[in-house]
Amino acid sequence: MPPVSIPPFKASTAIFAVVAIVAIILLYLSVDPSDAYFPRCAFKTFTGLECPGCGSQRAFHSLLNGNFREAVRFNALFVAELPLLLLLTVAWFTRKRMPRFQQALSSRFFILAILTSIIIWTIVRNIFDV
Repeated sequence: MPPVSIPPFKASTAIFAVVAIVAIILLYLSVDPSDAYFPRCAFKTFTGLECPGCGSQRAFHSLLNGNFREAVRFNALFVAELPLLLLLTVAWFTRKRMPRFQQALSSRFFILAILTSIIIWTIVRNIFDV
């Protein structure tokens, strides 16, 4: 069996992705998103309501600094869906070897379930100030 080689485009893309992820992690480890460096949510600025992503930057910063409870307080949906992002990433990288896994995560039911959870989270967090 010949050795598996990664085409140059994919190798450079993978290297870029790893460098970008490491840079983002280092940035969030060292800089608190509550500072003025980070953009404010346009939806919240204009409506006064929190969007589903409000608090995600602060939650990510808290997780990287080991403060799980504070991360959940900032955005529980973001924290709860991080394992899902990991699953989606694995499914994408293994889509040729495990096409059924990719198809399951790309199914209409799965996508509608995620969309429904986001809508419910948005309503709950704005009504009950979660």
